Amino acid sequence: MTWEHALVILSGLPWTLAVTGLSLAIGMVLGLPLMFARNSSNTLISSTMIMFIALVRAVPPIVWLFIVFFGMGNGFTRISPFIAAVLVFGLIATTNMAEIYRGGMLAIHAGQHEATTALNFGKYHAFIDVVLPQMLRVALPAATTYAIGLLKDSAVASTIGVLELAYQGRYVTETTYMGLPVFATVGAIYIVVSIPIAIFARYADARMRKRVAR
Repeated sequence: MTWEHALVILSGLPWTLAVTGLSLAIGMVLGLPLMFARNSSNTLISSTMIMFIALVRAVPPIVWLFIVFFGMGNGFTRISPFIAAVLVFGLIATTNMAEIYRGGMLAIHAGQHEATTALNFGKYHAFIDVVLPQMLRVALPAATTYAIGLLKDSAVASTIGVLELAYQGRYVTETTYMGLPVFATVGAIYIVVSIPIAIFARYADARMRKRVAR
């Protein structure tokens, strides 16, 4: 495998990072209101959200990709492979982050909520100043693990033509007939990208612990 082939493989890295980053951002933002709906005191809303989360998580990502890209994309409007991948992985990330956030909320001791009530905190300030920092600290390890998993799962987007790492690796393999060195390189790139995510998560966790401990 030559440097030209390595550059072809690396050309897929920005697409991989874009799919992963945008999908995770969607999940982190939309996962919070979904968690609140999931925990709603309204039985109808809560039950609907529970079924929605279960449905999204039960169907494999590749099936959702085909539904959105080949189903919605051909039946309703044209949609690019990249947009389809971001929509699908963003939807999946939203449901997973909602459950991760919910786990963080459940880990907070009931006394914390009682203390905010005793101190006459409003619901907004109680959540922003007391609940949210602790929830994020608890949820961070699980969110980091999911982010790394999402990075790897983004390879499925190659099946609909997203020019990410796995797609470029397959292209180089088909042109050189060198499967092992090519996909070993692809795997090494995934590892190299995953390591900074884990390091950043440890740094953020340490900072959060100090902030919560104050």
